[in-house]
Amino acid sequence: MAGSFVFDAEVRAELGRGHSRRLRQAGKVPAVLYGGGADPVGLVLDHNKVLKALEHEAAYSHILTLRFGDKEETAILKDLQRHPSRPVILHMDFLRVSESQKIRVHVPLHFLNQDSSVGAKKGGVVTHNLVDIEVVCLPAHLPEFIEVDLAKVDVGQSVHLSELKLPPGVQIVELMHGADHDQVVAAIQAGRIAGESAESEG
Repeated sequence: MAGSFVFDAEVRAELGRGHSRRLRQAGKVPAVLYGGGADPVGLVLDHNKVLKALEHEAAYSHILTLRFGDKEETAILKDLQRHPSRPVILHMDFLRVSESQKIRVHVPLHFLNQDSSVGAKKGGVVTHNLVDIEVVCLPAHLPEFIEVDLAKVDVGQSVHLSELKLPPGVQIVELMHGADHDQVVAAIQAGRIAGESAESEG
């Protein structure tokens, strides 16, 4: 179950804020690999290589491969700390995965047919209430993204979580809490032109 993204790392010999600060100054990213019934492992990654890998949206929702020492482990990127004002990765958390255990991951949404939707052709404005959703599934079923087709959505209409088409074996975490958690994913609201058309028809 090797991941399509490979991160080369080294085992951290020291821990603590001071050591982490020195690593960052040297162009490195401190990280930790945990879970899977094994002890946590402190790691160090090359900052520039990490930054380049994270340019790909799929890196956030894919099974990754971590190589350190003579080991290779599969994991997902569970948490990422960024500098508030600079393009700097401060820390990374990786969670081990196994083929037989379900994982919870935030998967990006891809919005289709926005400009050609029924509502957009009438001058409506598309709004995105969510840009990703948390799903639970086995690693083998983890989708790279989930599509939101807006083709048939008219002005004043919306798409809810329950209307999304999911791959087999994938569940939306929010919907597991009940029907009252069926959030709006996207909607088409009346724009200036659409509003004027409605008034003229009235």
